[in-house]
Parts: sequence; structure tokens; C-alpha cells
Amino acid sequence: MAEKKKTTTRKSTAGARSKGTTSRKRASSTTPRGTSSTRKAPAKKDADPLTSQGMSDSEDFGNRDYSIPGVEADDPNPYKWHTGAKRDHGGEDAIEIIDLVKQFGRTRILNGCNLGLPDNQISMVLGPSGTGKSVLIKHIVGLLYPDSGDVLVHGESVPAMTDDELFEVRKKFGLLFQDGALFGSMNVFDNVCFPLRQHTDKGEEEISEICLRRLGEVGLSGALDKMPNELSGGMRKRAGFARALVLDPDIVLFDEPDSGLDPVRTALLCELIMEVHEENGGAYCVITHDIMSARRVADYIAILWKGRIVESGPASELFNSDNQFVRQFLSGEAQGPLGME
Repeated sequence: MAEKKKTTTRKSTAGARSKGTTSRKRASSTTPRGTSSTRKAPAKKDADPLTSQGMSDSEDFGNRDYSIPGVEADDPNPYKWHTGAKRDHGGEDAIEIIDLVKQFGRTRILNGCNLGLPDNQISMVLGPSGTGKSVLIKHIVGLLYPDSGDVLVHGESVPAMTDDELFEVRKKFGLLFQDGALFGSMNVFDNVCFPLRQHTDKGEEEISEICLRRLGEVGLSGALDKMPNELSGGMRKRAGFARALVLDPDIVLFDEPDSGLDPVRTALLCELIMEVHEENGGAYCVITHDIMSARRVADYIAILWKGRIVESGPASELFNSDNQFVRQFLSGEAQGPLGME
């Protein structure tokens, strides 16, 4: 019976996994299929941060056969603001992105991205729209595979995992999509119960107890029987948050949770994220471009632009950065390196 559940879930969680074979072969050029999934990250070296971002003085972007969103074809140095500086956060990385490259057709979305997200902190990956933030999060959970580079979760290489290993490691994650991604044919209670029914052998009584507790944490105890189309945008996001928590994940990923919310409900959602994290701990990663949310919530900030990290570090340090792009973006100023391109 348990084996049947696993097969069903693989179809639903992997989504467009029909392309997985192609992506897996592509990933194997850098992380062979036989590579142990417990491979640890290479030791960090004291190196020029520009080199760690994949840059070299000899790079000629004018002769590349691909385009990078936000980069003009004749720009000789599109990464002049990307120091790649990674300030110490005082802990261990739960997630490590190493030299990650991802291209769709001739458009390269991630271009040598390097990033570490700390454990037991709330991290925010910020950046202009269309810079690859959602693509990055899909690599972390194995929904996309890199053309080159690696993604490590607690020291284990995600692209090198077998399907069974990936199925197991996804149990470490909770994921809140932009619109909550609730099943339209299920009420709130059954939506929240779904991961437990699919991924565990728990009885209905225990499942009910867990789900009622999580729904209470997000303030939806009175909405158990409501259908998704009866909920406001904020309620759908809170229901999605409750569902993301029911497996007690080590890592929770939020893909623009403030999208479509008014300022007050955005502030309330930020408060909820902080309260739940304080109670449960773990690595929380919020993908957004909302600066006020970052000021309210973030312990750690990374800024993604043109497929690479500009700078990353504790929030208090980045809000006082000397980097002109970082300063412009985090203050929302019109004048600076970022324009309307």
C-alpha cells in the first residue's frame, strides 16, 4: 500500500517530469548519475569573489551565443556591480548553490550563480522581476535540473539523486506557491491533509490533529469546510502555508508570498512567517522583490540580478552596503545602476 502511495505522489509532485529524463541527462554532464547523493560541498577557499561568481577578466559577452535578461548585447562588463561578496552569517548553510547555470533556448536565466542560505534563519532572495528567482527555487527542490553546477541540500547533491532519493529529500521541504496552489476540488481541511495522506502512513485521527493545529497557527480554524474559491487571496496563502508545515519540514520555501496582497495583509503574513519560524525553527527562504517585507522579516539577504548574486549577508549589513546597486534596490530609489531595461 505504501509503494502505491509513492508512485502517485511522484506524478503529482514532479509536475512536468516527462521532461525529467532529458534534464537528468543534461545534469549528468556535471554530476554523474552514479555520484553519491551524500557528496559534501567542496571546502571553501579564500578567493576573489568575482572569480567565485564565474567571472574573469577575459570574458567577452559580445561574442556569446546566448542572451541574459537585462544585459545589452554590446555591454562589455554586465557584472560590474556584482562583487559576489558573501558576508558571514555565523552558522551553517542549509542550502548551497554552486556555479549554477540554467538556459532556456538562447536565454540564460542563471549564469554562474553562487549562494549559501543559512540554517535556522529567515533568508530572502531579492531582485528585480525576471531575474531568475523562481527558477532558482525550482532547482532547490529538483523541479529543474542545472545545465551545469550543483545544488546541495544539507550537503547532498540534488541533481545527482535518484528518483527515490529525490522523493525522500522532498519530504524535508515545505513550499508555498505564489497563489497558494490549493486543489480546487478540495476544501481547506482536505487540502492541508493532502501531504500527510500521500507521504505518510499516519491514521486519520493523527492527521486531523496535526492539520487542525497548523490551521490554528495560521488563523484558519473557522474555515475548514470552505472551498478555495470562497477564500480571499490572503486566506489562500495562509492555507497554503499551513499545508507547507504539516510534514514538519526542515526547510520552507516561499515563492513571492506577498504577491497580490495589499500592504496590511502583506504585513500580517510577514508577522505570521516570523511567529511560525520562531516556534518551529529551520531554514526559511522567501523569494520576493518587496523591500518592506525584507525589512520586516529577513535575517539574511541575497540579491540576484542578471543571473548572479550581487551581494549576500546579514540583513543589517546589506541595508548599509556601499554597493551602488544594492543601495539603490534596497532603498527603492529611481537613480542608480538599475533602469527600466
